Amino acid sequence: MDFDFTDDQESLRDATRKWVEKGYGFERRGGIVQAGGFSRDAYGELADLGLAGLYIPEDNGGMGMGPVEGMVVMEELGRGIVLEPFAQTLIAGGVLSGYTPEAVKSGWLPKIASGESLVVLAHQERAARYHFEKCEAKAAFAQGAWALTAIKSIVPAGDHADAFIVPAMADGQMALFLVECAAAGVTTRGYVTQDGARAADLTLTDAPAVLVTQGGLAALAHAIDIGIAATCAEAVGVMDQALAVTVEYMNTRKQFGVAISSFQALRHRVADMKMQLELARSMSYYASLKLGAPADERRRALARAKYQLGVSMRFVGQQAVQLHGGIGVTDEYIVSHYFKKLTQLEMTFGDTLHHLGEVSSRMQDTAGVFA
Repeated sequence: MDFDFTDDQESLRDATRKWVEKGYGFERRGGIVQAGGFSRDAYGELADLGLAGLYIPEDNGGMGMGPVEGMVVMEELGRGIVLEPFAQTLIAGGVLSGYTPEAVKSGWLPKIASGESLVVLAHQERAARYHFEKCEAKAAFAQGAWALTAIKSIVPAGDHADAFIVPAMADGQMALFLVECAAAGVTTRGYVTQDGARAADLTLTDAPAVLVTQGGLAALAHAIDIGIAATCAEAVGVMDQALAVTVEYMNTRKQFGVAISSFQALRHRVADMKMQLELARSMSYYASLKLGAPADERRRALARAKYQLGVSMRFVGQQAVQLHGGIGVTDEYIVSHYFKKLTQLEMTFGDTLHHLGEVSSRMQDTAGVFA
């Protein structure tokens, strides 16, 4: 199998990395956190690079690219611990491109690709925990139109989004709907999350909605798998930078007159961090490459990947803080922000224990048996 990236993919990586390094420094990020955790200007800059249209067909104004390109971009955004919810843009592009009627595609995909509209997935409910198939939201059809009643939690940038992709029960089965933020009956309550980003609780009261697909469960599973793959890639970027900053610190911090990087015990811990990073990187590749597989195979693969990423994120984040000592937990130093980001990513789209259960429940009868 060829794991080399194409010239186009390397160019995409280079363009995203340059934007992160020159346009999204730690100082700007801190200002965005202080302003509420989301910047429309920063999101618009990503869209100006063409990134918002990665998963959107060229006929609808996008770039018509795939999961590997999405992975490359998310890694680089992870390096800058970018607050804007770009993974949600990949989800919206993938779901609306693959499941919606042509009228909805032509109306929304060009606006998403240009950055004019931010569309996010609003699926999480209090009683469901990480089991997305549990849904209490209700959809009613009357007088030729759909209306939704729902309460959704922790919607990324929910009070800044232009529309929401919302799962709800319709006639006994889950369907997906598109709800505009300006529609009647839509209210949001925004707040800053632990990593400094923006989220909101979404309340819908007989809110008018457009049907995306009546096969909502399959479409929602695909959407979450796109999100898991993006989360894995983003985490690799965060861990890569956390390791690099830790190594640089150890080469400059002196104790007993020598750099602490000369201490064998600490060098072993850095080697373990590197091993966990590379395990995570390989599983991130695996997750992205499996996004196009049949649903059962894809779901198994993404659960395996998210489990390994969860283990790696926890280890790398904790070691980075510990090897820095007290400065590693201060808000003024970047390592604490890597740690908070990794902690939050570990719980996004299902935490490590949840996905361990998913891996276990999806094991086949022949798992571990050589026929």
